[in-house]
Amino acid sequence: MGLCFKSGNSVILRGGSEALNSNIAIFKAIEEVIKKNNLPRGVINLIAAKDRRAVDILVKLNDYIDLVMPRGGEALIKKVVSLSRIPVIKHYKGICHVYVDNYANLNMAQNICFNAKVQRPGVCNAMESMLVHRAVAAKFLPGMINRFKEAGVEIRGCRLTKKIIKGEVKLAAEKDYRTEYLDLILSVKVVDSMDEAIAHVNTYGSHHSDTIVTDDENNAREFLKKVDSACVYVNASTRFTDGNQFGMGAEIGISTDKLHARGPMGIEELTTYKYIIFGTGQIRTV
Repeated sequence: MGLCFKSGNSVILRGGSEALNSNIAIFKAIEEVIKKNNLPRGVINLIAAKDRRAVDILVKLNDYIDLVMPRGGEALIKKVVSLSRIPVIKHYKGICHVYVDNYANLNMAQNICFNAKVQRPGVCNAMESMLVHRAVAAKFLPGMINRFKEAGVEIRGCRLTKKIIKGEVKLAAEKDYRTEYLDLILSVKVVDSMDEAIAHVNTYGSHHSDTIVTDDENNAREFLKKVDSACVYVNASTRFTDGNQFGMGAEIGISTDKLHARGPMGIEELTTYKYIIFGTGQIRTV
């Protein structure tokens, strides 16, 4: 709400029914502040109805609303996108990858992967899938998987991962590579090439945040160019995808769309353009 106020936008809020009483209490407190500061009453509104059909009606009011920003589960976002007559910016799921290249510094790769998965597994910029080049898999995976297991991470790996790791690794199904776990669960796949890694990211990822760990500049540039995500990293954790970390200040979310906002959305992404022209009688002749 603070970003909406600061960018000059009024806002309509509609939260989940399970938090309705809390939302009403917060809304009333904000209303008091608005009243004390002589701000227009309509700068903030709350839809207090529990009926989910309220959303169906709201997203069709394109004469009154400029933008819809659904925050919640995949089903909600898909529903809003399918019904809305208003432009929608999706803050979609974060199926983020780290690819460990055959030219990676493996100590660095281990620290990056561990941070990306374990520091805060329940956030959208946490790693959900780790890809490892076949050339370094036998050397990299045993120590990495052991470190994950010590932190309580459940591993779901491809057949080659299971072959390399003789211990307890569940066989990954295809749906695992499409899943945002938001938990201490990780899918692992060994790939034959960087091209296979890129194809996997673009097929199974959510265009959020993806990393390559490599000391090869050409591979880094190729990954940056071909991975179709809002934030693409070289030798850094996906956990940095955040408005504050990017120096933008507060954010309203991470957009996985391409227009008009992409990546962390700060105050600038809640504004648009107006062209103002002063003249002294000019007329167009061509």
